[in-house]
Amino acid sequence: MKPVTLTTERLVVRPFEPSDAPAVHAACQAPDIPRWTSVPSPYGVADAEQFVGTAVPEGWRDDTAYHFAVVTRADGVLAGAMGLVRLARLRTPERQAELGYWAATEQRGRGYTVEAARAVLRWAFCDLGVERMEWRAEAGNEGSRAVARKLGFRMEGTLRAELVRGGTRRDVWIGSLLPSDLTGEPGPSGSGGTAFPDATPYLPYPG
Repeated sequence: MKPVTLTTERLVVRPFEPSDAPAVHAACQAPDIPRWTSVPSPYGVADAEQFVGTAVPEGWRDDTAYHFAVVTRADGVLAGAMGLVRLARLRTPERQAELGYWAATEQRGRGYTVEAARAVLRWAFCDLGVERMEWRAEAGNEGSRAVARKLGFRMEGTLRAELVRGGTRRDVWIGSLLPSDLTGEPGPSGSGGTAFPDATPYLPYPG
């Protein structure tokens, strides 16, 4: 996948660059980011440099993960990170991906994560042909779940013992979003499509 940049009213949502390493390192010092995400703890400068300089470009090149920096248009400050992961089923009949995100502590409470996520979701549904977007978080991550609910994700339940963290199995919350859930929302600048492509017919269980 060739990296893409999306813009919204207040944000630029673009692939991470090597120059973002100091801001990523600073943001990931917040205790709740390594607590609820997969970033290393403690999180060092070398971790940030490896992420922006190696992991991000390799993810785009190999179609394994599409990671974005969420940057304010007004002053170029890193507001957070967003990514499409679990892409093994993106180009199979399942046409699935998973949305993940974190927000820099100083930029929270301004709606940036929801704004950026709507742009990424629209791009994923319109341009990538995603037919089911998943959200997952360790059970108890109320902040992430609140964002997912604002985006329209439907909570589907708890996956028992699905996550192994620190040698302990933990429960995971899961939700989903379908293209029809975003119908009528304007697309982000940078997205090539304005309408969802033909999808696999969906036959929901009537019970």
